[in-house]
Amino acid sequence: METSLLWIGLIVLILIFLIIDLGVFNRIPHVISAKEALKTSLCWVGLSLLFNLFVWYDKGPEPAVAFFTGYLLEKLLSLDNMFIFLVIFNTFGIAPRHHHRILFWGILGAIVFRLIFILLGLKLIETFSWIFYLFGAALIYSAYKIYQQKGKPIDIENNRIVQLVKKWFHFQENYKGRRFFLKIKGKWVATPGFLVLVIIEVCDIIFAIDSIPAIFAITLDPFIVFTSNIFAVLGLRALYFLLADIIPRFYYLQHAISIILGFIGIKLILANHFEIPLIFSLSFMGLTFFIAIVASYCKDKYISEDTH
Repeated sequence: METSLLWIGLIVLILIFLIIDLGVFNRIPHVISAKEALKTSLCWVGLSLLFNLFVWYDKGPEPAVAFFTGYLLEKLLSLDNMFIFLVIFNTFGIAPRHHHRILFWGILGAIVFRLIFILLGLKLIETFSWIFYLFGAALIYSAYKIYQQKGKPIDIENNRIVQLVKKWFHFQENYKGRRFFLKIKGKWVATPGFLVLVIIEVCDIIFAIDSIPAIFAITLDPFIVFTSNIFAVLGLRALYFLLADIIPRFYYLQHAISIILGFIGIKLILANHFEIPLIFSLSFMGLTFFIAIVASYCKDKYISEDTH
C-alpha cells in the first residue's frame, strides 16, 4: 500500500510539473532566453536534489547515491541527444519560439516509453540472468559506434524515418506556425512541426535503448531507476535552451560519452561476478566529463586564437 501511494504521488507530482511548465510559464510561445533557461535549469536541478534528499530520508544513503548517479548518467548521455535536436530544428527551419512546445510533447512521450522500457528491462533481468551480458555487450558496441561517428555530419532529411513519415502523411511544407496538423480543403495535413516531433520521439527511443540498460548497472530498484531517469528528462528542455549555442563547441563530448558507455557496459558484464562500488562509478563519470570539458575549452580557445 505504501509503495502504491509512493508511485501515485510521483505520477501526480510529474503531471503538476508538466502542467505548470507548459500551461503557466510557457503558455505563450516565445524564444527562451539564456537567462530564462538558466533559471529554469536551476529550478529543475533544485527539485531533483530535493527529491534526492527525500530518497535519502525514505530509503537510506545507498539508494540516494544510486539516484544521483543514475540522474548524472542520464544527464551526461542526454547531451549528445541535444546536439541532434539542434540539427533537427535547423534542418526543418522550426522557429526558436516553437522549440519548447515540440520538446515538451517529445519529453511527455519519452516519459511513457521509458516507463515501458524500464519495466520490460527489469522483467528480462528477473527472467534471464544472462541478460546482463547482452546489455553490456550492446553498450560497448554503442560506445564504439559513437566514437566512430564523432565529427561526422548528420543527414536528417534522407533518414529512413523521415522518408516513411512523409510517405504516410500529406505535408504543408511551408507552414511556420505552432500546430502539428492543419485542415486544408476538408483534409488534414501534417506540418513540419509534427515531422520534427516524430523524429525526436524516435531519437529518444533509440537513445533509451542505451540509457535504460546503462542505469541497470547502477541499480535494479524500479523506483530509483524510473525517478532518476524522469527527473533528468524533465530538465532536458531547459538544459537544451541553455546549452544549444555551445553544444557544438563540446569537441570531446562524444569521446566522453563513448568512454562512459564502455565503462558501464563492462560494469554490466561483470555484475554477476564483481561489484564495482557506486561511488567509483559516480567518480569515474564525473572525472571523464570534466576532462572532456577542459579539453574542449582548450581546443576552442586554440581555434579562436588561430582564427585571429
